[in-house]
Amino acid sequence: MLRIRDLHVYYGVIHALKGVSLEVERGEIVTLIGANGAGKTTLLRTISGLVPPRSGEIEFEGRSIFRTPARDIVRLGVSQVPEGRRVFATMSVQENLELGAFLRRDKSGVAEDLEKVYTRFPRLRERRRQLAGTLSGGEQQMLAIGRALMARPRLLLLDEPSMGLSPILVQEIFRIIREINEAGTTILLVEQNAHMALSVSHRAYVLETGRITLSGPSSELAKSEEVKKAYLGG
Repeated sequence: MLRIRDLHVYYGVIHALKGVSLEVERGEIVTLIGANGAGKTTLLRTISGLVPPRSGEIEFEGRSIFRTPARDIVRLGVSQVPEGRRVFATMSVQENLELGAFLRRDKSGVAEDLEKVYTRFPRLRERRRQLAGTLSGGEQQMLAIGRALMARPRLLLLDEPSMGLSPILVQEIFRIIREINEAGTTILLVEQNAHMALSVSHRAYVLETGRITLSGPSSELAKSEEVKKAYLGG
C-alpha cells in the first residue's frame, strides 16, 4: 500500500532522513520505533505532504505522491494523527470532527462516520458541544484519532498516540488502534513506547539518526538483544 525508497529530507543544512526505505502492506499495523530526534515525525510529515523531500520515492497504492500537496494526499486516502494531538482548542468536539471531513461532499456518509466515531468513543458523544481545549489529554487523543477517521482513510498515520497519557489510557488507546485496524484501516504507527508498539503491530522498523537500522516481524524485534537494550529497558 505504501512504498518508500531511498528517501532524503533536509531541514536547511540538517540531513534529517538519510535514504529511508520501508513498505506497509494493506491491512497491517507497521510501527516505527526510535529515540527522540531520530526522524520519525519527519517521516510521517513527509508522507503527509507537510515536509518537502529532497529526493527518493513515495508511492501510495502504486501512485507517486512525491511532493504531492497535503490536501490531495488526504483526498487519496491518507490521514495523520499528529504528535501532541493538535485539536482546535476553541472549537467544539463536533466541529473538530466535522473538520476532519472537510474534503468530503457525501453528507450522508459523513453523518454515518460521525455516528461511528461517537460509537467508538462514547466520551466524545457526551462532550460533543464542549470546547476541545477543555478536554483531558486522553479525550483529546481520542478526538484527534476520530477527526482523522472522518476523512475515511485507508492508511492512518499515528504519531506518538500514547504521549503524556496515564498507563490505563495508554492501554485503551492501543486497544482502539487494534480495533481500527481490524475494521480494515492500515496503520503506520510512530511510538516511543516500544513495548506497546511491538505488541500491537505486525512488523517494525527501527530508525536511528535518520536511517533504518533494523526491520522485521514485531515479535522477532521484541526479542532482539539490541532492541531490548535500547528501547525495552532490558
